[in-house]
Amino acid sequence: MKTKLSEYVKVAEAAEILGVSQGTIRTWAESGKIPMHKNPANGYRLFRREELEQFLANIAKPTIPIHPR
Repeated sequence: MKTKLSEYVKVAEAAEILGVSQGTIRTWAESGKIPMHKNPANGYRLFRREELEQFLANIAKPTIPIHPR
């Protein structure tokens, strides 16, 4: 199945979706914290909506198990 361009967003919209600054998106993308794709025609950073939503879901999960006392 081919991915549609409408499934991708640019830096500004990715920042809005994740609730962080555009600079943070760029930093996370360059460090590999979030998946990034480049438009071969112009080199723009692109982010798949689905991958951003997955990232949000993963950071919303507690990382420390909660044990009743």
